[in-house]
Amino acid sequence: MSIPSIDQLQELPPPAPLASYWPQTWAWAVLALVLLLAVAVWAIWRYRQWQRDRYRREALVQLEVLGVAADDPARRLIALRQLPALVKRVALSMPAGSAAAPLGGADWQAFLQQRSATPLPADLGRQLALLAYAPDASLRELDEQAVQALLTACRNWVEVHHVAA
Repeated sequence: MSIPSIDQLQELPPPAPLASYWPQTWAWAVLALVLLLAVAVWAIWRYRQWQRDRYRREALVQLEVLGVAADDPARRLIALRQLPALVKRVALSMPAGSAAAPLGGADWQAFLQQRSATPLPADLGRQLALLAYAPDASLRELDEQAVQALLTACRNWVEVHHVAA
Protein backbone atom coordinates (compact mmCIF):
# COMPACT_ATOMS: atom_id res chain seq x y z
CA MET A 1 0.00 0.00 0.00
CA SER A 2 1.41 3.39 -0.98
CA ILE A 3 1.09 6.55 1.00
CA PRO A 4 -0.83 9.30 -0.84
CA SER A 5 1.16 12.42 -1.72
CA ILE A 6 0.07 15.95 -1.01
CA ASP A 7 0.29 16.64 -4.73
CA GLN A 8 -2.68 14.37 -5.30
CA LEU A 9 -5.03 16.53 -3.26
CA GLN A 10 -7.62 18.51 -5.19
CA GLU A 11 -9.50 21.58 -4.06
CA LEU A 12 -13.21 21.05 -3.55
CA PRO A 13 -15.53 23.16 -5.72
CA PRO A 14 -17.49 25.86 -3.84
CA PRO A 15 -21.08 24.98 -3.08
CA ALA A 16 -23.88 26.47 -5.16
CA PRO A 17 -25.32 29.69 -3.66
CA LEU A 18 -28.39 29.12 -1.56
CA ALA A 19 -30.14 32.19 -2.98
CA SER A 20 -29.84 33.96 -6.29
CA TYR A 21 -28.13 37.36 -6.32
CA TRP A 22 -30.48 38.55 -9.01
CA PRO A 23 -33.40 40.69 -7.73
CA GLN A 24 -36.46 38.59 -7.13
CA THR A 25 -38.90 41.15 -8.53
CA TRP A 26 -38.89 43.60 -11.41
CA ALA A 27 -39.53 46.44 -9.01
CA TRP A 28 -35.91 46.38 -7.87
CA ALA A 29 -34.71 46.65 -11.45
CA VAL A 30 -37.09 49.56 -12.08
CA LEU A 31 -35.93 51.27 -8.87
CA ALA A 32 -32.28 50.85 -9.90
CA LEU A 33 -33.07 52.29 -13.34
CA VAL A 34 -34.92 55.28 -11.82
CA LEU A 35 -32.03 55.95 -9.43
CA LEU A 36 -29.53 55.74 -12.27
CA LEU A 37 -31.62 58.12 -14.35
CA ALA A 38 -31.92 60.57 -11.42
CA VAL A 39 -28.16 60.56 -10.90
CA ALA A 40 -27.59 61.14 -14.64
CA VAL A 41 -30.06 64.06 -14.71
CA TRP A 42 -28.43 65.58 -11.62
CA ALA A 43 -24.94 65.20 -13.14
CA ILE A 44 -26.03 66.88 -16.39
CA TRP A 45 -27.70 69.72 -14.47
CA ARG A 46 -24.60 70.21 -12.29
CA TYR A 47 -22.29 70.20 -15.33
CA ARG A 48 -24.40 72.82 -17.08
CA GLN A 49 -24.40 74.95 -13.93
CA TRP A 50 -20.62 74.60 -13.70
CA GLN A 51 -20.28 75.64 -17.35
CA ARG A 52 -22.63 78.60 -16.83
CA ASP A 53 -20.50 79.84 -13.90
CA ARG A 54 -17.26 79.74 -15.86
CA TYR A 55 -17.21 83.54 -16.16
CA ARG A 56 -17.45 83.79 -12.37
CA ARG A 57 -14.47 81.48 -11.80
CA GLU A 58 -12.38 83.37 -14.36
CA ALA A 59 -13.29 86.71 -12.77
CA LEU A 60 -12.29 85.48 -9.32
CA VAL A 61 -8.90 84.45 -10.67
CA GLN A 62 -8.51 87.87 -12.29
CA LEU A 63 -9.55 89.57 -9.03
CA GLU A 64 -6.86 87.62 -7.21
CA VAL A 65 -4.29 88.84 -9.74
CA LEU A 66 -5.52 92.42 -9.30
CA GLY A 67 -5.33 92.05 -5.52
CA VAL A 68 -1.70 90.98 -5.73
CA ALA A 69 -0.93 93.81 -8.15
CA ALA A 70 -2.63 96.34 -5.85
CA ASP A 71 -0.20 95.37 -3.09
CA ASP A 72 2.73 96.37 -5.31
CA PRO A 73 3.08 100.18 -5.44
CA ALA A 74 4.49 100.04 -8.96
CA ARG A 75 1.47 98.14 -10.35
CA ARG A 76 -1.23 99.49 -8.05
CA LEU A 77 -2.54 102.19 -10.38
CA ILE A 78 -2.96 99.76 -13.30
CA ALA A 79 -4.73 97.25 -11.06
CA LEU A 80 -7.14 99.89 -9.75
CA ARG A 81 -7.95 101.04 -13.29
CA GLN A 82 -8.79 97.47 -14.32
CA LEU A 83 -11.16 96.75 -11.43
CA PRO A 84 -14.25 98.64 -12.77
CA ALA A 85 -13.87 97.06 -16.20
CA LEU A 86 -13.68 93.61 -14.62
CA VAL A 87 -16.87 94.14 -12.61
CA LYS A 88 -18.66 95.44 -15.72
CA ARG A 89 -17.43 92.42 -17.75
CA VAL A 90 -18.78 90.09 -15.07
CA ALA A 91 -22.15 91.84 -15.22
CA LEU A 92 -22.17 91.60 -19.02
CA SER A 93 -21.18 87.91 -18.89
CA MET A 94 -24.19 86.99 -16.81
CA PRO A 95 -27.12 85.48 -18.64
CA ALA A 96 -29.23 88.45 -19.76
CA GLY A 97 -26.41 90.70 -18.62
CA SER A 98 -26.64 92.96 -21.66
CA ALA A 99 -29.03 95.12 -19.62
CA ALA A 100 -26.01 96.24 -17.57
CA ALA A 101 -24.17 97.72 -20.56
CA PRO A 102 -25.68 101.23 -20.54
CA LEU A 103 -25.93 101.54 -16.76
CA GLY A 104 -24.01 104.09 -14.75
CA GLY A 105 -24.35 106.06 -11.55
CA ALA A 106 -27.33 105.21 -9.35
CA ASP A 107 -28.69 102.71 -11.89
CA TRP A 108 -25.39 100.81 -11.88
CA GLN A 109 -25.39 100.78 -8.06
CA ALA A 110 -28.99 99.52 -8.05
CA PHE A 111 -28.12 96.78 -10.57
CA LEU A 112 -25.22 95.60 -8.40
CA GLN A 113 -27.28 95.70 -5.22
CA GLN A 114 -30.30 93.91 -6.71
CA ARG A 115 -28.16 90.97 -7.76
CA SER A 116 -26.10 90.78 -4.57
CA ALA A 117 -26.94 88.26 -1.88
CA THR A 118 -25.09 90.39 0.67
CA PRO A 119 -25.22 94.15 1.31
CA LEU A 120 -22.81 96.21 -0.76
CA PRO A 121 -21.25 99.54 0.17
CA ALA A 122 -23.75 102.28 -0.64
CA ASP A 123 -21.24 104.06 -2.87
CA LEU A 124 -19.69 101.09 -4.68
CA GLY A 125 -20.84 102.36 -8.07
CA ARG A 126 -19.35 105.78 -7.35
CA GLN A 127 -16.08 104.21 -6.18
CA LEU A 128 -15.85 102.15 -9.36
CA ALA A 129 -16.49 105.24 -11.46
CA LEU A 130 -13.78 107.05 -9.49
CA LEU A 131 -11.34 104.25 -10.26
CA ALA A 132 -12.21 104.41 -13.94
CA TYR A 133 -12.15 108.16 -14.50
CA ALA A 134 -10.33 109.96 -11.67
CA PRO A 135 -6.88 111.43 -12.29
CA ASP A 136 -3.90 109.24 -11.44
CA ALA A 137 -2.95 111.51 -8.53
CA SER A 138 -6.31 110.88 -6.84
CA LEU A 139 -5.88 107.13 -7.11
CA ARG A 140 -2.36 107.26 -5.73
CA GLU A 141 -3.74 109.00 -2.63
CA LEU A 142 -6.10 106.12 -1.78
CA ASP A 143 -5.02 104.38 1.40
CA GLU A 144 -4.42 100.65 1.60
CA GLN A 145 -7.52 100.02 3.72
CA ALA A 146 -9.84 101.67 1.18
CA VAL A 147 -8.31 99.68 -1.68
CA GLN A 148 -8.65 96.40 0.20
CA ALA A 149 -12.25 97.19 1.15
CA LEU A 150 -13.06 97.90 -2.49
CA LEU A 151 -11.39 94.70 -3.66
CA THR A 152 -13.25 92.73 -0.99
CA ALA A 153 -16.61 94.25 -1.96
CA CYS A 154 -16.02 93.43 -5.63
CA ARG A 155 -14.86 89.89 -4.79
CA ASN A 156 -17.95 89.32 -2.62
CA TRP A 157 -20.24 90.54 -5.38
CA VAL A 158 -18.62 88.29 -7.98
CA GLU A 159 -18.84 85.29 -5.65
CA VAL A 160 -22.45 85.67 -4.55
CA HIS A 161 -24.35 87.64 -7.18
CA HIS A 162 -27.64 86.15 -8.32
CA VAL A 163 -28.03 85.02 -11.88
CA ALA A 164 -31.56 85.22 -13.24
CA ALA A 165 -32.28 81.89 -14.84
